[in-house]
Amino acid sequence: MRTIRPMLARRVVLGALVSCLAVLAPRTVHASVVPSLSPARATVARADVSDAEIAASNQKVSQAYQALVAMWSERFAELGAHFVAPGLQAYRGEVRTACGIMHADNAAYCTARNAIYFDESFLARLAGAASRQLRTDGDMAAIGVIAHEMGHAVAVQLGADSRVPYENEATADCLARSFTQQSARDGSLEAGDLEEAFFGLAAAGDPTPQLTGNRRLDDRILVRASLMGHGTREQRLSNFRSGYDGGPGACVSVLHS
Repeated sequence: MRTIRPMLARRVVLGALVSCLAVLAPRTVHASVVPSLSPARATVARADVSDAEIAASNQKVSQAYQALVAMWSERFAELGAHFVAPGLQAYRGEVRTACGIMHADNAAYCTARNAIYFDESFLARLAGAASRQLRTDGDMAAIGVIAHEMGHAVAVQLGADSRVPYENEATADCLARSFTQQSARDGSLEAGDLEEAFFGLAAAGDPTPQLTGNRRLDDRILVRASLMGHGTREQRLSNFRSGYDGGPGACVSVLHS
């Protein structure tokens, strides 16, 4: 089967701004790290979690991973292409990888190894926090993180990765939501799952840029913020909704059916 690497139109203006601001992130790693959270949100990543809770979380993550691989393998086959499933590697604390050191409270897709790394304690805590606040099982909060990282693998293999970091994150959020659309179709989506996924995204939204009062400097700060990272809570939810409402084709044009 052929591998699809279509010629995609790049946003020249955004690319130039990225270069001028020297904010290009390494293209070998796409991460879902919890950034500079407020004290209320920080408890999502730092609350105690037991080995039993981690084991239960890992089991659900593994099941979701298998479903994601099956879903994307089928979609690629429809295009006459082959999806090379990324590896799935759990860790605690820190781990050295081909893409550098993966830190605690993090999940990331490493293109150099075609592998998804995730801090198993972090995902278990995220699911637990969602469960307590939403009064659900909370599992989709963690599963959504893996679906997001799988989205990076899908985009890279389709040639839909961008020089602009935010565009990559927006695509991955959108593709993650298309997984929930598929889950709704096959009957595996449970009550509360969408709210749990929203919870996970909101917890990992980028912090509001700190402005200085200097208009010229603040404009640079805002431009940089718009190009880097995962986006604000509102942006992440909007990108996620696009994948549910429009399916994979709303995220990457080659997947339009």
